[in-house]
Amino acid sequence: MTDDVTDDGRIAHEPHDPQTPRIGVCYFPEHWPRERWERDVELMVEAGIEVVRMAEFSWGRIEPTRGEFDLEWLDEAVDLLGEAGIDVVLCTPTATPPKWLVDERPEILQEEADGTTRAFGSRRHYCFNSDAYREETERVVERLAARYADDPHVVGWQTDNEYGCHRTIRCYCDDCAAAFREWCRDRYDDVETLNETWGTTFWSQQHADFAEIDPPRHTAAEHHPSRLLDFGRFASDSAVDYNRLQTDVLREANPDWFVTHNFMGNFPTLDAFDVTESLEFATWDSYPTGFAQDRRLGEATPERLRAGDPDQVSLNHDLYRTPAGFWVMEQQPGDINWPPYAPQPGEGAMRLWAHQAVAHGANTVSYFRWRRCRQGQEQYHAGLLRHDGTPDRGFEDASAAAAELADLDLAGVDTPVALAFSYDDLWALSEQPHSPEFDYWQLVGRFYRALRARGVQVDVVRPEADLSSYAAVVAPTLHLADEALADHVASYVREGGQLLLGPRTGYKLPGNRLQPELAPGPFTSLVGGHVDQHESPPDAIETALDYDGDRYAFDTWGEWLVADEATVAGRHETGTAAGRPAVLDHAVGDGAVTYCGVQPGADLADALAVDLLERAHVAHTERLPATVRVAERDGLTWVLNFGADAVAVDAPGDADWVVGDASVPAYGVGVVAAPAASLGLDAGE
Repeated sequence: MTDDVTDDGRIAHEPHDPQTPRIGVCYFPEHWPRERWERDVELMVEAGIEVVRMAEFSWGRIEPTRGEFDLEWLDEAVDLLGEAGIDVVLCTPTATPPKWLVDERPEILQEEADGTTRAFGSRRHYCFNSDAYREETERVVERLAARYADDPHVVGWQTDNEYGCHRTIRCYCDDCAAAFREWCRDRYDDVETLNETWGTTFWSQQHADFAEIDPPRHTAAEHHPSRLLDFGRFASDSAVDYNRLQTDVLREANPDWFVTHNFMGNFPTLDAFDVTESLEFATWDSYPTGFAQDRRLGEATPERLRAGDPDQVSLNHDLYRTPAGFWVMEQQPGDINWPPYAPQPGEGAMRLWAHQAVAHGANTVSYFRWRRCRQGQEQYHAGLLRHDGTPDRGFEDASAAAAELADLDLAGVDTPVALAFSYDDLWALSEQPHSPEFDYWQLVGRFYRALRARGVQVDVVRPEADLSSYAAVVAPTLHLADEALADHVASYVREGGQLLLGPRTGYKLPGNRLQPELAPGPFTSLVGGHVDQHESPPDAIETALDYDGDRYAFDTWGEWLVADEATVAGRHETGTAAGRPAVLDHAVGDGAVTYCGVQPGADLADALAVDLLERAHVAHTERLPATVRVAERDGLTWVLNFGADAVAVDAPGDADWVVGDASVPAYGVGVVAAPAASLGLDAGE
């Protein structure tokens, strides 16, 4: 491990060193006869697999009864893989406490808001704040860490599995109630400060003592939004603290191991920035055809059902990328079991997804799983092998990706633009969206898609992050804000930064109360104007504005602005707001800010993004078709075709094609040694 661990347990991430991207797979040897394992390893070597993840759901196999550990099977699997030159990533098995443990210590189980206990029979049924479960976690992780501390084939660990999957971040049991009270006491010191911060005089919700505070359990109407926000923060912090318990044990056993965790796409209740502070790098689990259905940022078109929404997937790549890169720990290998529908991916899509991840900075792409399982809840989830052990469609794609990546030695991604993302804003706006259609991910996606449609690589960062290295910053909203955040952002602009701010910015204090002044609150002087009115119009009301002489549609949210010092760049053209300002430009110091007071449609978002990029002198492409994206990494440009038709690429005459050629097939990829802005694309549209 090359990163240093600071005194507070955080990882000081080193910049990304050049690496050869690798293909991996998730393997469950315990599901198959021992005599099959050698053949599995032979096929992995044949496919170019270099990394294998194992044991994330194996507690019942590792410790079938209390204190009786059986690790010989895992030892043997690790040895077989290691002797074949394959690195092993082991997992702590805490996502699936076995039945004997649940029976012995039922207090480990979670409770839902209505008091229902989440019983044994699935996974992720434990409580992060259960002292009993923390004891059991420490015990089993210590045993495994000690067993493999000196094993040269084990290169790192994944903690647990998908924290929060199945809505399991927020638990409402008595252990969580006690922990929430202590969390509030630590945050506010005295209950009077809590009452003032939350605003508890509304509906007589005052508290006389921290002992009165309970989780927001089932009640007659909606809970107080400040209480909900703080409970969301507390629940996320509980998972962060539980994860650190595991990372501390693992690093004590072997400080050279890397430790990571596998996050999920568009996941709403866990602050991944906080969790990642104790990891060497993040990983996440990518299932594009499933996300196109249940986490979509737009219409689930036939092509997205075959290959996914490229921007939804890449947004998560960029969210989880750290200075040390990231991994995709679970990559979709074919058809999958959990979304409403399971269309077969387009021909070559499993290869395309691996290349997309690498283009965004991934160092390893690991397919889930090696072989379709013949038992349990995931029998309809494909693997690289069919359930009879023969290669499936994904095997060929994974093999092709492994061969194409083997000769590449890549540094990190150069990102001239940052997009500010806040879990606090996500939680607050989810509690009070003020419109059935308003969704934080959707708002973020509108701005992000506009940048990616112009071929620009993006870092997704906290609003409080150091912004000085970015030519431009897009903040889809900075909803919860104080003077410190406003000063931080204003300093970036004054020193030459170019900023694009979206709607609902500066409406509330960090405690989730409205600001004492009109929005955008502490950003008013930076924006050079303020919000006079806002509305959340339904689709039945026409919404359009004029921006720079052209008419554009918007939806879901609209603000009537007043230009105090700013220049009016856009005005409403419809409804009661007609003629009123909707977009403001304001020069501040050596930089400038544009405030967009509406949720922009695709064309308006593109126009705003282009103006921002040109002010910031950021190279960009012509607007790309919805099914085509380009991504630059270390002097190479990936042309990624998520469409059903081939794409013709016009590259400079001396440009070398590293993968493919100037005709990129349907659901295919080409990699060329040329800047993205130098390419011309013809997608036949």
